[in-house]
Amino acid sequence: MTSDELFMSHAIELAQLADASVFPNPFVGAVIVLNEEIIAAGFHQKYGEAHAEVNAVSQVSDKSMLKDCTIYVTLEPCAHYGKTPPCSDLLVKHQFKRVVIGSVDPFALVNGAGVERLKNAGIEVETGVLKNECDALNKRFFTFHQKKRPYITLKWAESQDGFVAPLNQEIGNRTKITGTLAHLLVHQQRSQEHAILVGRRTVEQDNPSLNVRHIDAPSPIRFVLDPQLQLHKNLNIFEDGAPTHVMNLIQEEEQQGAVHYHKMADLSPEAICDKLFELGILSVYVEGGVFTIQQFIDAGLWDEAFRFVGENNLGNGIIAPKVNGKLADRFVVERDMVEVYKTL
Repeated sequence: MTSDELFMSHAIELAQLADASVFPNPFVGAVIVLNEEIIAAGFHQKYGEAHAEVNAVSQVSDKSMLKDCTIYVTLEPCAHYGKTPPCSDLLVKHQFKRVVIGSVDPFALVNGAGVERLKNAGIEVETGVLKNECDALNKRFFTFHQKKRPYITLKWAESQDGFVAPLNQEIGNRTKITGTLAHLLVHQQRSQEHAILVGRRTVEQDNPSLNVRHIDAPSPIRFVLDPQLQLHKNLNIFEDGAPTHVMNLIQEEEQQGAVHYHKMADLSPEAICDKLFELGILSVYVEGGVFTIQQFIDAGLWDEAFRFVGENNLGNGIIAPKVNGKLADRFVVERDMVEVYKTL
């Protein structure tokens, strides 16, 4: 590993300390190096607050040192005014000797403009250092800006014989398929996504809260598909005061307390993705039910799928979704098997 790769890997580790609080911004880490030693570092911690470069520069008390420094940044410094001023201007102001960048920003208002601004100021710029790792760090951000839709993760749990639930399951009496550690992993996965989405029947049958519990992390924004607004208002998602977005076919765009209604022409995966993109949702965790998940699979609108397989058989019931992707990973959580699929 070269010294550039070593310092960039540290910037990646810093960026990974962030959570979904940064969305819809990307994960970014920055490391400032003088004479092959790290003198400052930072990462973007929350949307609307200081970017990684700003946090790193603020740690250097003698700013005159920066003209002899190299800064390693996982993503191209921004070149536009958003919630904060352009980071490329900050680096130009302090006349960094060199800027090393992992990924070029796909966002239209940046996309090379930051690099150009740095070069025009006489700063040496290197791009593409640990590019694959930096791209993977921001798979959600890249998908959103390049494909004009959220990064879509599918998740379901099924029995050994391929059923997600008994045929005549009592409402509110959900059959547990996987164990405690698998349940904790699901909450960790929820915390990594911008939004969570389920269909009406899942809400009716399970009365879920669709939030993050058991770990200290932010909850995703809730989206529910309820075409004819049949869900009762005494369900958990309507009673806890957290925002819930209801995609439907009859109620005009309106907000009632914490409930946001979005009237749609249809509730196809394509229409859902278009609406989520319009709302600035970077990623979505589709957690049920079978019909909703299978629709996304059949439409080819998914990026990653987690298939949790419990140790018991149900004998009969609702058949699990059929995924058509590439098996990318398989691991055991307690006594449950988890398979990870990627699109072909």
